[in-house]
Amino acid sequence: MDGIIVNFRRSRHNQKCSHLIIQPEGIDSKDKAKDLVGKEVVWQNPIGKKKVQIKGKIVSTHGNKGCVRVIFEKGLPGQALGGKVKII
Repeated sequence: MDGIIVNFRRSRHNQKCSHLIIQPEGIDSKDKAKDLVGKEVVWQNPIGKKKVQIKGKIVSTHGNKGCVRVIFEKGLPGQALGGKVKII
């Protein structure tokens, strides 16, 4: 299953670079998103010779429209926003 990176988890003054909000494709409610909690997420660098992969884990839902919150082992670059991730 694929998902799209929506934004970093943030507040008014702070931003957590390793926490991201992801919208999985085909998920449109909080109840369906609860089934994804605990699964792994992989982001792969689309540019460059080295195909860097950064892994994360879905820890909870976010809002009522099916978004999920993911904690990555390492922070993602800002260019990853709007990009695709794979949910395993």
